[in-house]
Amino acid sequence: MMRRNFHARRGTVISNPDFELWLKGTLSRRGKVPFRAFETDVHDGTWLWMTETVDEDGWMLCLASDITPLRAQGRTLRQERDIALRSSLTDELTGIANRRFLMERLGDVVARQPEAGDGPFGCFAIFDVDNFKQVNDIFGHAFGDRLLIGFAQKVSALARRIDCFGRLGGEEFGLVIPRMTLLEAASAVERMLQEVGAHRPFADHPDFRYSFSAGIAPVQRGEDQTELYARADAALYKAKRTGKNKVCLAD
Repeated sequence: MMRRNFHARRGTVISNPDFELWLKGTLSRRGKVPFRAFETDVHDGTWLWMTETVDEDGWMLCLASDITPLRAQGRTLRQERDIALRSSLTDELTGIANRRFLMERLGDVVARQPEAGDGPFGCFAIFDVDNFKQVNDIFGHAFGDRLLIGFAQKVSALARRIDCFGRLGGEEFGLVIPRMTLLEAASAVERMLQEVGAHRPFADHPDFRYSFSAGIAPVQRGEDQTELYARADAALYKAKRTGKNKVCLAD
């Protein structure tokens, strides 16, 4: 619907000329926080105040209130503020959530421990694209960028709506997985590993294939975000050290 409206110049005004990049960034962030509110303008001149409330199962209730007659002064400034905020939470290359947004969602999962009963609280996974330096050395950095963009798009499509997938930096990505046991999360990431391994991302290099390694750690009661990250990172290191193209679980 958003794609149709963008090309027909209807509905919400989207200032980014690259609609597909805007869409990837929006999908990687939307529905990841329990509540948010923002203003948006519509091509017919209407201004709307939007609220989004997300329950634990991922269902979202959206309410739009017409505020066109209200607070006309300062709208442009507020809109520019909202655009700048969204940009600060989006990875510039891949269009998905960036490290800042991802770490905020990881903090949310850790903070919700006392309300989660006996669990599962959730898990955190770190992905690393295998042999990425060699890809850059052989094919060039432009090819490497295309690979990262395609990888982000592939994994994003395989993640659940309530999951949060983002780029940590370089060829490292993170996946916040709420309300899953360690074995359930491992099974989900294994499927991603298989899908990526079977994918042929470039028509101009039909024989090219690649893989990634992953480390997964479950949220443990009483630990903080830094400890959880360190355990997932140690599991990733184990996967890289023992052959790559695999998923390892935290001790």
